[in-house]
Amino acid sequence: MTAPAPALSLSSVSYTYPGAAAPALDGVTFDLPRGASLALLGPNGAGKTTLMDLLLRWKTPTSGTIDLAGRPLAAYARADLGRAVSLVPQGETARFAFTLREYVLFGRAPHVAALAMPTAEDESAAASALRDTGLDGLADRDVSTLSGGEHQLLLLARAMAQRTPLMLLDEPTSALDPANTARVAHILRDLRDRGTTLLWTTHDPSLAAAEATHVALLRSGRLLASGPTLSTLTAETLTALYSTPLRTLRHAGHLLVYPA
Repeated sequence: MTAPAPALSLSSVSYTYPGAAAPALDGVTFDLPRGASLALLGPNGAGKTTLMDLLLRWKTPTSGTIDLAGRPLAAYARADLGRAVSLVPQGETARFAFTLREYVLFGRAPHVAALAMPTAEDESAAASALRDTGLDGLADRDVSTLSGGEHQLLLLARAMAQRTPLMLLDEPTSALDPANTARVAHILRDLRDRGTTLLWTTHDPSLAAAEATHVALLRSGRLLASGPTLSTLTAETLTALYSTPLRTLRHAGHLLVYPA
């Protein structure tokens, strides 16, 4: 039996911004296995945001190829891509007075025909996402009344309602307090256990060590290393990634990262 194609496969992917002297991404190659949770780490300016833009097809690679579930990413119609990939951005400003229920229903847009109303299935998906993120008791609130942590959970709920096999998350725990960070981490583990493939950016190698099954390390647009978390996140690779001496310690089944 032929093994299924990776959820995502990048081959020699490069991207250069117009007028730039050097590429923002330079020959990036890695596979994301189906059902994995991959943390993308790197210092500011490493190319993480550019890579996410390419995966969402907001930008087109200067060279190289990206395959999604065994098909060229460029071959997906926009609606098909919306049913295959969802995004949890770092933040977003709601410009109108939507309720949480209405906002999460926007995640069902790729599944709803033009000018059609949401179906019972769409309503059920939104309700389930609100419940799984603990926001169901706030479903009729105006989104402008939410705290920062609640709003981050709302963005996650919208992507969950989209029910895509691949979810991209841009620093999903940035600016969250420890309680909400733990809640988001628990939700991501649950999504992975249900078969969703996750790719998320983070500046926190300890969080990546605790929650990711795989990691990819970017520096100055180049891939330093990628693979299973425990074998890839080493003191040597992290020191090279951040240009500062770091050590790792395995304790109680966890990998801890701290300054040398």
